[in-house]
Amino acid sequence: MNSELESILDRTRIIETINRLFIGTDNRDWEFVKSCFAPRVRFDMSSLGAGEPKDLTPDEIVAAWDAGLKPLRAIHHQAGNFLVNINGSKAEAFCYGIASHYLPNKTNSNTRTFVGSYDFGLLRDEDDWRIDSFKFNLKYIDGNPDLENS
Repeated sequence: MNSELESILDRTRIIETINRLFIGTDNRDWEFVKSCFAPRVRFDMSSLGAGEPKDLTPDEIVAAWDAGLKPLRAIHHQAGNFLVNINGSKAEAFCYGIASHYLPNKTNSNTRTFVGSYDFGLLRDEDDWRIDSFKFNLKYIDGNPDLENS
């Protein structure tokens, strides 16, 4: 029974790490976001045309997100349908995700929504989990694709 409870606790902590990542991003709390990552992260946004996957530091990820999201008035991430597989001090997690961007503009086409899924790799760090692999799998984009230039 003890190992089953530990597994449930680990699963909860893994999902909470992912949720903290999205909530921190929405709040632009970049120190909080960095705390969700391992020192090196295999980062893959190739489904959005961002090139090949790269190994990045949390500082590099946050700098890119801060620059890219700075013009937006609001950001909202919603995640669900979590599947978690734990193997010792490593874990894989999958979830659906929606990211909505809002920027009022003269065209009145004020939103852009990314719909897809995420694949995460995580490592146990003492009593917590840190993301060491991040992949977004785009299904579709809805709304104003050129929001910042409208």
